[in-house]
Amino acid sequence: MDTAANVPRWTPSPSPTRSLLKEPETKANDAPSKRKSSVDELELQSIISEEDGKPAAAGPMFPFSTGNSTTGPDPPPYSGRYEASSMAIDMNEGKSYDGGKGLTSKGSRNGLLLTWTDLWVTVPGAKNGGRPLLQGLTGYAEPGEILAIMGPSGSGKTTLLDALAGRLSSNTQQTGEILINGRKETLAFGTSAYVTQDDILMTTLTVREAVHFSAQLQLPDSMPTSEKKERAEITIREMGLQGSADTRIGGWNVKGISGGQKRRVSICIEILTRPKLLFLDEPTSGLDSAASYHVMSHIVKLARQDGRTVVASIHQPSSEVFELFHNLCLLSSGKTVYFGPVSMAEQFFSSNGFPCPALRNPSDHYLRTINADFDMDVEKGHGGSTEEAISVLVKSYKSSEISQRVCLRAAFIREQKGGIPEKKGSQASFITQCLVLTEIFHQHVP
Repeated sequence: MDTAANVPRWTPSPSPTRSLLKEPETKANDAPSKRKSSVDELELQSIISEEDGKPAAAGPMFPFSTGNSTTGPDPPPYSGRYEASSMAIDMNEGKSYDGGKGLTSKGSRNGLLLTWTDLWVTVPGAKNGGRPLLQGLTGYAEPGEILAIMGPSGSGKTTLLDALAGRLSSNTQQTGEILINGRKETLAFGTSAYVTQDDILMTTLTVREAVHFSAQLQLPDSMPTSEKKERAEITIREMGLQGSADTRIGGWNVKGISGGQKRRVSICIEILTRPKLLFLDEPTSGLDSAASYHVMSHIVKLARQDGRTVVASIHQPSSEVFELFHNLCLLSSGKTVYFGPVSMAEQFFSSNGFPCPALRNPSDHYLRTINADFDMDVEKGHGGSTEEAISVLVKSYKSSEISQRVCLRAAFIREQKGGIPEKKGSQASFITQCLVLTEIFHQHVP
């Protein structure tokens, strides 16, 4: 019989895309158990061999594998595989992930490499001239990957997202360095997109009408109308909305599409210009687990297809959604608790005395451990208050090898000096926008 420790902590059945935990050692006189362990090891090895035989793009989306084997060649960088037997990570700093279509030294074709170093954000306050919202954060986001920013309410998730997107309010003070492809660049129209937490859609339009009208408003006049319509149709298919394209969006007083579909419509509208950098503010907020998974799986597909860099703040993802992310930035009170591969977070918490209980969603465990709102005792940890647990984790991360690797990786990306972000051109002219809005008004406003 396999012991409870052999079962992945957030699912009752093993999966090749989830952690493959090492089998416990068996006694010499325990022949049946030994034979079963050998069979299990062969079975797991066959799964790993099958996955390794395929190119990254042909495998499952972000197949995080944390096998404990210490033999054999090192896994390719950012292919979704890391060694979980120790906290050491070989990031192969001369290469970067390009969405499963090969490894290059300067990112994915025309993808954008985003880095931030020693980032501080403060707001005016009565004490010491200001109150810090973010405190010395360092990290990066690369093409073809999704970086998840997580933390309790008030931890600084949206503040970090707004700082990276250049959307901070005028009363905040920002210090530190934010670079795109190793350069200080102003994001031109169409280079990046920001999807807000709330869906702001016209309820009387159908999905197709909303996307088509948005294409006419955003895409330049130099693009023929037929190409704009084709772009809109392709985007609808990319987000899996072709089945509800002719359904009215609806609202609180008019029946329409579901909440998950509305989120995908909002994303559709923002990606019409084909941005290489996509920011998402809690894209699964208010959705059930199934809708959340459908939304995020389509975002993962977008990131992998065209080498988009995706940064998303997310509050409490399900285990299935959590597995879709590549890197995790975990914040508490504006400080970094952990930054690194999703597959290594569990090892980090366990090594500091906060192991994830069996069959519990890892993301729930991380948030419960660092949520100081109620200052509850942390189970199976150091004991004491949550503030003490946060202090232990923050100090441990600062002195860890993984933190040093993150700093080295960010420094390497800065030194590479990738290509200048491609200019997408301007949006539709003022006259065109007025004509489109007038048409919408006459057709859909009683």
